[in-house]
Amino acid sequence: MILGGDLGGTKTLLALAEVIDGRIEIVRQQRYASRDFASFDDLLAEFLTGSESIGAACFGVAGPTDGRIAKLTYLPWQLTSGALEQKFAIGRVALINDFAAAAHGLPLVDDKDILTLHAGQPEPQAPRVILGAGTGLGVAGLIWQNGHYQVIPGEGGHFGFSPQTAEQGELWQSLLTQSGRVTVEDIVSGPGLTRIFAHFSGRPWEPEEIGQAALAGTDPHARAALRLWLECYGAFAGDLAMHWLARGGVYLAGGMAAKLLPHIDAAPFIDAFMAKREHSDLVRRMPVRLLTVEDLGLRGTLACASR
Repeated sequence: MILGGDLGGTKTLLALAEVIDGRIEIVRQQRYASRDFASFDDLLAEFLTGSESIGAACFGVAGPTDGRIAKLTYLPWQLTSGALEQKFAIGRVALINDFAAAAHGLPLVDDKDILTLHAGQPEPQAPRVILGAGTGLGVAGLIWQNGHYQVIPGEGGHFGFSPQTAEQGELWQSLLTQSGRVTVEDIVSGPGLTRIFAHFSGRPWEPEEIGQAALAGTDPHARAALRLWLECYGAFAGDLAMHWLARGGVYLAGGMAAKLLPHIDAAPFIDAFMAKREHSDLVRRMPVRLLTVEDLGLRGTLACASR
């Protein structure tokens, strides 16, 4: 038996699985609200019955990790591989960044769950980058090496935000006054959408409310906030694409993009992605694809646990 988990600031997905003839067969899967638990140990104890024989586990953590110790960025959870191995009688526990887990899950996604936002001209075995906006902003790169993609984790969501328009500059100045250094994650995330909406309207709506109002066309501030959010998201994705020379593709994961982009005009995102001045032709050749599955990171942790 193997155990996988995708641990985020909002939700945690756990799954027990078996590896049969090289295939991962999920036996039991459960979703939890992360903030309902004081620690990950409490949550894991709720999921496990105590009768499982688990040879290996891998947990994708929304925060930095060295593989044996991790702390979530937006929760007071601290994880240590050795302590988890001992307490829950697990043969081996690996801790990886949540978007490294998402990157490991890419080969397990069916074509029907991938929406092409920009076709580009993909090159086989070229670098790829995956990013996604949720509670935070996750980033990972993939480099072809020794016959397969090697995953390179990172904390790119904490890059400093670089405004590209006067409107974005006003937002940056407002956030700078409130809290000091402004990161991309401060804007390109669920809480970031709330900040943009509050900047326009003065009202602190939740991301889901803003998205629904923008889709329904019932609030002009919601439409403006979503447009600006997409522009900032697209600009950052294009910057990452240039950094990685991601001719193999740029992949968007995370709940917000999957919920919103299939139902709206993606032009603000794509236009900002392409707006790279002398390098616009370079990024134009890079595909942009949306992953619509919600358990990408969980699949990736199970793949890692099975090795």
